[in-house]
Amino acid sequence: MFEYHGWVKVLESASAGDDDYDNGRLHGIVEGIERRIREINSPYLLDLRWMNGEVFVHFGGFPNHRDAEIVEFFGEVGERAPGSYGLLHVRDDEDPARENEVLVIGMVRGQLTDQSESLLSPCIPVLEDPFEG
Repeated sequence: MFEYHGWVKVLESASAGDDDYDNGRLHGIVEGIERRIREINSPYLLDLRWMNGEVFVHFGGFPNHRDAEIVEFFGEVGERAPGSYGLLHVRDDEDPARENEVLVIGMVRGQLTDQSESLLSPCIPVLEDPFEG
């Protein structure tokens, strides 16, 4: 199974100044992200919303097998909007290198890093009891 949950705050740049803000550019970025969401056509949670004048993308799903497109799209948001930041938590029992951990992929200024999520890993015994056959 492949479980994922995450969010991204979509920002065209990391600049905090209002003078650098280009509303037209942000709307163009949002249109591109919305188009990709429609292309992906996930039956799970893949949602872009404006909240209090800011843009967020939310992710959540639990398919039987890894969906590489979801992880790729998380990174694509950062490429389109290089000021963006967020987190994507992934549990993939088909990944032999990380089958017993929750991976957290972090986005800061559009760039990705990943590491084991220490609060939720190792999955056995933190989240689940060991299998006793």
